[in-house]
Amino acid sequence: MGQGTTTGTTGMEPLDLATALDLLPKVELHCHVEGTMRPGTVIELAHRGGLALPTENLDELYSYGSLDEFLSIFWLVQSTLAGRDDWARLGYESVLDAAAHGRVYAEMFFTPARHLAGGQRLGDVVAGLAEGIAAAEAQTGSKAMLIADIDRAFGPAAGLDMVTELGELRRAGAPGIERVLGVGMDSTELGVDPVSFTEAYRAAAAAGFRLTGHQGENSPPSAIAAVVDVLGAERVDHGLSLVDDPELVRRFAAERIPLTVCPNSNIRIANAFPALADHPYPAMRAAGLLATVNTDDPAMTDLDLGYEYTSVAEAFGYTFDDMVTIALDGVEATWLDPDAKRALRTRVTAEAAALAARLAPS
Repeated sequence: MGQGTTTGTTGMEPLDLATALDLLPKVELHCHVEGTMRPGTVIELAHRGGLALPTENLDELYSYGSLDEFLSIFWLVQSTLAGRDDWARLGYESVLDAAAHGRVYAEMFFTPARHLAGGQRLGDVVAGLAEGIAAAEAQTGSKAMLIADIDRAFGPAAGLDMVTELGELRRAGAPGIERVLGVGMDSTELGVDPVSFTEAYRAAAAAGFRLTGHQGENSPPSAIAAVVDVLGAERVDHGLSLVDDPELVRRFAAERIPLTVCPNSNIRIANAFPALADHPYPAMRAAGLLATVNTDDPAMTDLDLGYEYTSVAEAFGYTFDDMVTIALDGVEATWLDPDAKRALRTRVTAEAAALAARLAPS
């Protein structure tokens, strides 16, 4: 059982909203495993690999004026992962840290293009992550699956190569490959046509992988539509610009196409809005969109999923019950099978009711 659940707590003392939301069982569908690396792990792995960091003051290192500035630091953090054991440590610490704040299930991204270009083997990356995740699951009860992300910065050919190799690993029953549910796409959106990755997405679908894609963080609604209509994505990561196209909003709402929104990340990484209160998330919810709440790169932005839920509730005036609804929408947006979804919904509902009974009067 994860550290952030009600099971195992003692006493019936009243809870404030932040504590209740931290304890609430939650799902996360937009979290980059590399972006969960503990600051101490970054420094230790960099020293071990002889990698010079621009500063060892993580408050200074993790400071970004734009999405592209963030990506340059994200790539630096990625470069500290030198082999299978490092990936295993990352997977283990990532799940452990998230479980402490109520995360009970996740579908996490990993983006191996930079490592593959440097000579690492995709099979080792997958096996290492799977090994670490399994160890953390045994310790916490918090489950995690993986999504292999295409890095747009490396181009369509590299994306197709990665997807092709993923398919080969799946057919061979390679260690850990059962954890990889799907394929996505991340990195810079500026000046990149998502349609150029059509061949890679078709290959991923043919190999049986589920499909998603980062779009709409700094690209127009037409690019979001292309990810769904041309690439075949079943959900969209970020999707902020969707609100600029009312017709597309109505379609996404009617079809319940999930958006994995990361409100605080959009402030702290993309600097897309001056403050959380200016974020379009409440407009998305009011329009009936299946918009979930996620952290994106929590260690690199001083976030956790409990804080994410609390800050969203405070910024937009949401009640505990509102946040439970958002948590249940997260379950709906997962790629779990119907029986597993029902079981998880039952768990969230039951534990939410127990937490609500202990909420202190506001």
